[in-house]
Amino acid sequence: MRDSAQSRIEQWKADGFDPKNCPVRQVLDHLAAKWTTLILLELENGAQRFNALGRALPDISKRMLTQSLRDLERDGLVRREVFDTKPPSVAYSLTDLGRSFLMPLHAMIDWAGHNMPDIAAARDRFTASEG
Repeated sequence: MRDSAQSRIEQWKADGFDPKNCPVRQVLDHLAAKWTTLILLELENGAQRFNALGRALPDISKRMLTQSLRDLERDGLVRREVFDTKPPSVAYSLTDLGRSFLMPLHAMIDWAGHNMPDIAAARDRFTASEG
C-alpha cells in the first residue's frame, strides 16, 4: 500500500510515466478552471439552456461560458442538445461521465469547506512572516 504522493510518483515512473502526457494533468487542466466546478454544479439537477446558465453565474462572460461549455463537451462531461425551434434552442446537460465526476467533485468541495479556515490561517501566517 502506498501512503505518500512520492511513492506513487516513483511507481508511475517505474511504469513508464510521462509527465507531459499525465492523465491527471490533462483532466485537471479543464476541471480546475475557474468556472468548471460551478457549471457542473448548475447542471447537476438537470439540463439548462445557455441563458439560464448565464443567469445562474452572473459573473461569467458569454464568451467564457461558451468556451467552458465547449471544453466540457469536448471532454465528454457535458452534452449539447440542439432543438429544432425558431430560433434554434440549445440545452446543456451532464453526460454519464460528467455525472460520475460529481462524487469526487463533492468530496473536493467538502474538503475545501472544511479546511478553508486552516488554509486562511496558514496564508495569514505566511504573509505576516514575509513582512
